Amino acid sequence: MIKTEDSQKYLDQIEEMIQKYKEIPIEAIIKQDILRLGLNFDPSVLKNNDFKTKDYFIFTFDHISLLEQSNEYRFKVPEEIKISGGRYGLLSTVVSVRVDPNSPYKITNEDQTIILKLYDTYIADVEFPPVPVWYQKLTSSGKFPNEIAPVIEWGYLIYLTVFRNCQYFGQEEECAFCDINHNWRQQKILKRPYTGIKSIEDILEVLSWIDTMDTTAKAYTITGGSVITHLQNKKETDFYFQYAEAIESNFPNRWIGKIVVQAWEKEELKRFKEIGIKIYHPNFEVWDPTLFRLLCPGKDKFIGRDLWIQRILESAEIFGPSNVIPNFVGGVELSKPYGFSSVEEAIKSTSEGLDFFMSHGIVPRFTTWCPEPYTTLSTIANQEIPPLIYFLELLTVWKRTFEKYKLPVPQGYGEPGRGKAVFSVSAFMDVIGYQGRS
Repeated sequence: MIKTEDSQKYLDQIEEMIQKYKEIPIEAIIKQDILRLGLNFDPSVLKNNDFKTKDYFIFTFDHISLLEQSNEYRFKVPEEIKISGGRYGLLSTVVSVRVDPNSPYKITNEDQTIILKLYDTYIADVEFPPVPVWYQKLTSSGKFPNEIAPVIEWGYLIYLTVFRNCQYFGQEEECAFCDINHNWRQQKILKRPYTGIKSIEDILEVLSWIDTMDTTAKAYTITGGSVITHLQNKKETDFYFQYAEAIESNFPNRWIGKIVVQAWEKEELKRFKEIGIKIYHPNFEVWDPTLFRLLCPGKDKFIGRDLWIQRILESAEIFGPSNVIPNFVGGVELSKPYGFSSVEEAIKSTSEGLDFFMSHGIVPRFTTWCPEPYTTLSTIANQEIPPLIYFLELLTVWKRTFEKYKLPVPQGYGEPGRGKAVFSVSAFMDVIGYQGRS
């Protein structure tokens, strides 16, 4: 972590990045730095309860465990922040909150205004997300809607983690960067309501409120952990299909339907497309063959990298190439002990993957990796957060490759571009259409 005495030096480095990466909007540069370093909050800004707090909808995305967080922090920080104005005249930029009390980025009060500081330097004004009106209701089964169908991306996306565990279990199978099972355990230890398998009835009830009371939500995601054997006496595809079928039967074409799951066979995917699912996310995570095997041991064991790629390409025949959006975990290529030793090597590898998929019309996205507590990678001594230059290089190669193949804007993420993007866990949507600075 950066020492306080180095604050001016670090600010100078940010300025250097702004001058060097003129293809990338300043908003995206600051956003990526916040995502990698997390946020530190002055407890005074958390005392009001008139904003949407973190729902921990699938992962923690925090740098310290919930058990380590003080009572002033735990379950009281906002889901996201929106930064604007300030030192760089930023347009509105939505950033996911990752708790780190040691981060140099601090949210504090000044003259009754919530602001973001980098050490002692004012960076931007800050807004917290509003609470949807339907969050105050209770389902017939007595559950709060944020437990069943929380919204993220400033209310744009309804996030349905219908299975909150993963059957890839232990270091021999779990993805080394993933904390879905660890998140579940932390929530239960702290006795927070956290439904493991969500009922279709609860979901449909909350969606009925959103349908009539909400004009912000435009898409939903059905996701959850991998199912290796059976769940509720159903194989994996049947388990997830029941949710897609129920939603689209009751609310046909009301929202853009997305499903984030494993790489499935073509015949299985046809019925999801036929029922109304628009977007398919068979997350690939990391391109390098060796790293795929070491960091995604369960995926490698039960499906394998080559078959995963084949199924991604085949799925494009069902959904259309631009509606197949595999995720890369940006930065995990640099993780110890297996990752590349330099940013150049890491970018070279991932750029090969981006070019491969985009040459087929498929548009990968990326999320910003951080070592979440209790994951396999977090147990490695002196595990380092990837440097900012890595993420700016990744954004640059993503943008150039996207433009090289003249690909359409990915559906289901809201408006693209500087000041418009709401996707909060990386800046890939923020850079689309940006013409650069002189």
